Amino acid sequence: EVQLVESGGGLVQPGGSLRLSCLASGFTFDDYAMSWVRQAPGKERELIANVTRDGDHNYADFVKGRFTISRGSAGFTAYLQMVSLKPEDTAIYYCRTNTKWGVFWGQGTQVTVSS
Repeated sequence: EVQLVESGGGLVQPGGSLRLSCLASGFTFDDYAMSWVRQAPGKERELIANVTRDGDHNYADFVKGRFTISRGSAGFTAYLQMVSLKPEDTAIYYCRTNTKWGVFWGQGTQVTVSS
């Protein structure tokens, strides 16, 4: 069974940093790209970043230079390092993978940026 479990969210002040983790199981992690997606209150989900199986990554314009997506060297975990956080980054953050069995999502982790 494919499972994705996010962690690392929380309350942070503007300008602060957080690192989100996504622990993956039930599939061959190294064979698939991983993505982070967020959903702010009252808004649709939006793709933040993607990292391919080979480690290539791309980002939405609104996070370029502030967020970094990566894959753990030991496998099984994807990360999203976030710096210079803004109140508009407040959202539930989800990791996602698209496997041969379909698209899978984690349960999400709340990130709140507020003073």
